Amino acid sequence: MPGRYPDARAIDIPLSFQVYNSFSKKKETFEPLSEGVVRMYNCGPTVYSRVHIGNWRAFLFADLLRRWLEHEGYEVRQVMNVTDVGHLTDEVAGEGEDRLEAQARREGIDPWKIAENYTQQFLDDGQTLGCKEAMVYPRASDHIPQMVEMIKALEAKGHAYRAGENVYFDVKSFGAYGALSGNRVDELDAGARVQVNEEKKHPADFALWKSDEHHLMKWETDFGPHGFPGWHIECSAMARAHLGDQIDIHTGGEDNIFPHHECEIAQSECFTGERFATYWMHTKFLQVDGGKMSKSLGNVWNVDDVIERGYESRALRFALLRGHYRQPLNFSWDILTESTRALEGLDDLVNRLRRLTDAEDAGSERVEAASTAFRAAMNDDLNVPKAVAALFVLRSDVLEGSVKGESADAALALLERADGVLGVLRADESAAGGAADAEIDALVAARQAAREAKDWAAADAARDELNARGIVVEDTSDGGTAWFRK
Repeated sequence: MPGRYPDARAIDIPLSFQVYNSFSKKKETFEPLSEGVVRMYNCGPTVYSRVHIGNWRAFLFADLLRRWLEHEGYEVRQVMNVTDVGHLTDEVAGEGEDRLEAQARREGIDPWKIAENYTQQFLDDGQTLGCKEAMVYPRASDHIPQMVEMIKALEAKGHAYRAGENVYFDVKSFGAYGALSGNRVDELDAGARVQVNEEKKHPADFALWKSDEHHLMKWETDFGPHGFPGWHIECSAMARAHLGDQIDIHTGGEDNIFPHHECEIAQSECFTGERFATYWMHTKFLQVDGGKMSKSLGNVWNVDDVIERGYESRALRFALLRGHYRQPLNFSWDILTESTRALEGLDDLVNRLRRLTDAEDAGSERVEAASTAFRAAMNDDLNVPKAVAALFVLRSDVLEGSVKGESADAALALLERADGVLGVLRADESAAGGAADAEIDALVAARQAAREAKDWAAADAARDELNARGIVVEDTSDGGTAWFRK
């Protein structure tokens, strides 16, 4: 696994956190609106089914970003929404069947129950994968008044219009429409990117409010007795409700860029008259076995599928974070096995360092180089491959005996900080020392004494006991011994 990463020693140290802004299409120095505080909105799940590992790539990226910002001293106010109504099957046209209701029909369950079940499953999976809890997980169905307020204001300002009991956003009223995605309004012809809908002024106009007397999840408002919100207005209203009119960072998968995020920008900025989000960050899709994830191919995996195959959840987390978020990432069971072995290598590094803290000091410059490389990589638009490479370079230094004593303590502190960002190392209390270490020290000493006395039977018995406890004993160059957990 270490060989998959670039050379961590070849570093160009950013002076501050650099992020690639999907809006400007370039890297920019991160500067929050308020000093020391980051307001971050992450597009969360549409809870009509179990969240799969492709979805989790985007959600884990949000967790990584939050952890790095906190590592750099920011207070992060993270909001990740839950879409439980209004996400239709035809996302571009804003038409079709509500995904929640379609699933409710398939399962023969009330759509509210569908939303409740899959929301809880999402939260449980997030805990399993080690995600920090967001400040709030707002649900669309709990923010109808805020959506109605925005829609009425957009109508009053001439950015929205009614067609019967439906309300649409007029894309031609917002001159910057298409700046995020690169789509031009005059190129979004009916029959090409969007379906024909005769009640719209322009084919690209999107629904802010829909009316359907047969819809099971509906609300009575000034627009009519049986309406429900459009998908895009939900996120604008929830972001505003919990973070204010302007936010620092908005994240999501690359599939959210158009139409969802493009429409969010239009309606939010027309409502407030101010820039909605300063930085837009998007993850690339996750491939499975080099191809598309598809139910028809039987390769849509969730967290339970991974655990049932005998893998730890931390291995899945690492497998989904190990690549750069702006590059396509491939998932396979072989890659998950490689990820497991890589983590075992880092676990081994921790255990070795714990045995080296009492030795004569050496290698401070190696530890400092690893620390610098790790921080430089993460400050460079969250370059996880280079950051992890720095940790494996440190492991090589430790294996060759170049790091020990106080420098081993410093290396352990670095790994603790790194894990605070990556969240993948095993929390193993037995590896931290104490009575268990004392017992192993005694067994190692007994084995050494038996070898010196040429009592091979006793030495073999001590070795077998150590092997049973998962302990590897290595003879050192100075004639002593060192032990490590497997």
